[in-house]
Amino acid sequence: MTVTIVGRTPCSSALSAARRSRDLAALGDRPDIDLLVVGGGVTGAGIALDAAARGLRTVLVERHDLAFGTSRWSSKLAHGGLRYLASGQFAIAHESAAERHLLLTRIAPHLTRPLAQVMPLYAPGHMARGAYVGLGYGLGDGLRRFVGTPDAVLSAPSAIGSATTRQFVPAVRTESLRGGLRGWDGQLIDDARLVIAIARTAAGYGASILTRVEALDLAGDAATLRDTLTGETLAVRSRVVLNATGVWASDLAADVHLRPSRGTHLVVDTDRLGGSDVSLTVPVEGSTSRFVFTVPSMHGRTYIGLTDVPADGAIPDVPYATDAEIDMLLATMNTVLAEPLRQADVLATFAGLRPLLTDAGGAQDATSDVSRRHAILESATGVLTVVGGKLTTYRRMAQDGVDEAVRRRLGPGIPPSSTRTLPLVGAWPRHRIAEIPASPRYVRRYGAEAPFVAALPGGMRAARGVTAQELRWGVLVEGALTVGDLLDRRTRLGLVDADRAESVEAAASAFGESGPVASLE
Repeated sequence: MTVTIVGRTPCSSALSAARRSRDLAALGDRPDIDLLVVGGGVTGAGIALDAAARGLRTVLVERHDLAFGTSRWSSKLAHGGLRYLASGQFAIAHESAAERHLLLTRIAPHLTRPLAQVMPLYAPGHMARGAYVGLGYGLGDGLRRFVGTPDAVLSAPSAIGSATTRQFVPAVRTESLRGGLRGWDGQLIDDARLVIAIARTAAGYGASILTRVEALDLAGDAATLRDTLTGETLAVRSRVVLNATGVWASDLAADVHLRPSRGTHLVVDTDRLGGSDVSLTVPVEGSTSRFVFTVPSMHGRTYIGLTDVPADGAIPDVPYATDAEIDMLLATMNTVLAEPLRQADVLATFAGLRPLLTDAGGAQDATSDVSRRHAILESATGVLTVVGGKLTTYRRMAQDGVDEAVRRRLGPGIPPSSTRTLPLVGAWPRHRIAEIPASPRYVRRYGAEAPFVAALPGGMRAARGVTAQELRWGVLVEGALTVGDLLDRRTRLGLVDADRAESVEAAASAFGESGPVASLE
């Protein structure tokens, strides 16, 4: 079955195994391109979209799957930069608030939503803590207003009483509770889904999105690529080569120096926290700017995060949480819970590595002190590397990366970036999302494309109510090549072992008689 999606993009945005094969064949026939992007995370996908929307012949290669690395292990927040205000990083805070505004209002209203952040206040010390955190919330709200995000999208912060605090977060202990503070931030429905939407939009503007294609070596104007499914190699020429591989950037550009930090999250049942749909926010003992918080997510799960510790040694494809990090997150959250969380309540963990930019010595004492700025660096080989930054600011990182490529290599005549006003596939005005004729579950995940998903043939369901239509859409439109792609990036059922085991058969059936293109991960 073939699904052709033509919406706001000039051509079909559907990714599939067949399109991948066609694009690889075309690259072999015409190996000269304008811009080669290496890395299929949020930064690489953003660069591909920015470049393709300017009319550049753009190719993105990723040795695994879209959002395989750090981009699927975030806190799922479109973060307004409040923490950066506390540490004096005003430019980064402003950039975060501005990019959050674009995500919520123009780029991806269907994949984002306002998230209330509730911090309970306990005696003694509730007055001082409330005043301090309230000041921070107020400064963050000032940024929100400055960049133009309306009250209808993100409300102003407010103090709330004890009864309202318990209503929002029923699991909190009531002893000595004196009320709380409620702030607001943006939440992503899912970070991997955002990456896939960006990559599909880039494909709709003509970019070739090639997963399971590895860059063996790079130069400033050429690369050797290998199709990991067939083992075939291909030499390409490119006017610009951009390295967007995050924490793995130094593997392809040895003169780029990073100091990765690990951010760990726990996965628990939302019911264990009283079914709360807000972010319960708890200060980390001994810190004035760090918090542990919950993030309600898909499938009746809630994430608890996050840590910020150095990730020394070799960089793994999939990082793992340590026992010390798990204990720290539980201990901090348990300071406000009536019934403490136990190790047995933790259904799963996940950890992501932040690509923090540092110098060759990496002399900072703590990764929390390393700036979240991004930079575009040119290696001695001529390769441009985009590194640093954070998920919320991916669009600005991408724009800066392509601007630098234009300045250094592509020359005049290239149009400026248009991504500030370019909606992703499925985008729909926030105030009209309820008009989309499909179930709320589909609308929340697919936006304006939800009716097309619902129209696909039925079949075997996976765990947590994930339908055969969702799995089939992942294969036909979202570029899934393996069962792992479906479970770990398209649906996130792979986070919890029991959900994965229950869903493998349904996911395999979504590929039809031909089966998955590659072996199971």
